[in-house]
Amino acid sequence: MKRIGPRRQAGAALLLAMLVVTLVATLAAAALWQQWRAAEVEQAERQRVQAGWILTGALDWARLILREDARDNQTSGNADHLGEPWATPLEEARLSSFLAADKNNNTDNVLAAFLSGEVVDMQSRMNFLNLVRTVGSGSQGKVELSEADLRSFTRLYELLGLPTSELNAAANELRTTMALALSDPLPSRTALIPKKFSQLGWLGIGRASLAALEMHVTVLPSRTTLNLNTASAQAMSASVPGLDLAQARQLVAARDREPFKSLADASAAVPDLKGQLSDLYHGVRSDHFEVRGRLRLDNTVIEERSLVVRNNLDVRVNWRERFARP
Repeated sequence: MKRIGPRRQAGAALLLAMLVVTLVATLAAAALWQQWRAAEVEQAERQRVQAGWILTGALDWARLILREDARDNQTSGNADHLGEPWATPLEEARLSSFLAADKNNNTDNVLAAFLSGEVVDMQSRMNFLNLVRTVGSGSQGKVELSEADLRSFTRLYELLGLPTSELNAAANELRTTMALALSDPLPSRTALIPKKFSQLGWLGIGRASLAALEMHVTVLPSRTTLNLNTASAQAMSASVPGLDLAQARQLVAARDREPFKSLADASAAVPDLKGQLSDLYHGVRSDHFEVRGRLRLDNTVIEERSLVVRNNLDVRVNWRERFARP
């Protein structure tokens, strides 16, 4: 039997040692990566939870302001307009600045977060769901197009240079969808009823049209009037028969000087409006608001949007969405 020489034995031992060192280094690197990954996940989860607390607090703060505004409207008879506290946006500010006034809080260890937000009156925009209405109830219920609202949306489309054929197709699709939802509980091939403005694409409205309509149109859960104190000139011109864009801008200038307390005030601002305003389509108060919050944490931006519905002093959240941006 041939014996292995000392040199070969030394070489094999060296090779084995190198393999062991490589294995140990690989295991150590894997353990270090797992530890780093666990720390990153823990930090991300902690930031997510903290962001949720902060944005929820901001939403509750906005609801409180809207409730107090409703209380003031009840006692004073004021209207909702862009000069009220709820309409003032919160510019980006470091979160610790909100705690500096509290002597019990030590801001040294507060998360480096920056908060901003705003409240938007959604009745400053034309409600797309106003295009259809339900007549009757139960098995006798019938869904039909609202001709007056369809004419208003047609004027808006013409003002913005958009194809009215797209509007008519979307309105008919919405009517078909709501008619089936009223009488047929089974799934159908029609589009779902949109709950948010972005979902109007389900009805066939293109991206270019959505971008042009965004500042003038919304989707709200119930029939709403257009608030003349907050609406755009284009929305007012479209909503009021016979009101051209120049006269609508006169309305905007008049309400900037003094908000309208009633439809009579708005009619007095532009004499040609006499008899054209109706409390079925127009108003000076609002019950639907979108609360927008934006939280910046290091290189991550977390945004939240919530639709808030106000019924007297009861202010509830209809829907809420949150998303992160890099």
